Amino acid sequence: MATKVVSRDHGRRRTAVLSHLALSVASLVALFPIVWLVFISLGPDKDDYLHPDRIWSKLSFSNYAFVTEHTRFFTWLGNTALIAGLTCVIGVMFAATTGYAVSRMRFPGYKKLMWVLLVTQMFPIAVLIVPMYQILGDLGLIDTYGGLILVYCSTAVPYCAWMLKGYFDSIPIEIDEAGRVDGLTPFGTFFRLILPLARPGLAVAAFYTCLTAWGEVAFASTFMLDDGKYTLAVGLFSFVSQHDAQWNYMAATAVLIAIPVSAVFYLVQKHLVTGMTAGATKG
Repeated sequence: MATKVVSRDHGRRRTAVLSHLALSVASLVALFPIVWLVFISLGPDKDDYLHPDRIWSKLSFSNYAFVTEHTRFFTWLGNTALIAGLTCVIGVMFAATTGYAVSRMRFPGYKKLMWVLLVTQMFPIAVLIVPMYQILGDLGLIDTYGGLILVYCSTAVPYCAWMLKGYFDSIPIEIDEAGRVDGLTPFGTFFRLILPLARPGLAVAAFYTCLTAWGEVAFASTFMLDDGKYTLAVGLFSFVSQHDAQWNYMAATAVLIAIPVSAVFYLVQKHLVTGMTAGATKG
């Protein structure tokens, strides 16, 4: 009996060691591109990425100084923050109301609605750009923040609606019934009772929509023509021309772009974990 217990404990320790080893390797693989990007951004010359061993002797923040002082970085940052913020608010609002309606109400075609939302996610961006450009052109929304926000919402809302529908399913329907007993309208029940309970799910949806708008390139580079309205992701490509690429400035800009998103992720990570796990339990 003692031999079996010792053997079992030994097997558990070995499994734990192997698990930690695998996770450590996976973490190193995930972190290496980030560390490498930061390291390259500290090389003052555009060709330093070809000779990374030389960077150690001339580490410098000159690339960051150039990007912040001699480019329209803060203009791009303001544009991106505006677009990402409005996309987040509008997208989450529509996704939450859609997900709640499908979760609680049985109107004609509610199942087909969710399948339609799912099908919209199957089209690649290259296929969508031309018809969307035509639609925005007819509406006079080319080279406007509103047009780009509308495009981003059309991309983010279907996925977030599916996700929030699963989260709303995990909230007991008795809460809705209690709200009706207290005299609340369906909208009152939704805003006063359900939304406060759905904060983790809303955090996941908000982070996804914000991230979608923050780093997207294809739509922004096509629909925004004035460089004063560029987002950060599009402005990043201003360092690349047909015959030259300033990789040192691109690396520094990429690091600066990642800092706000990393800060937001750090602030909402607890809600993200709770929202993703809770939304996956029932759906």
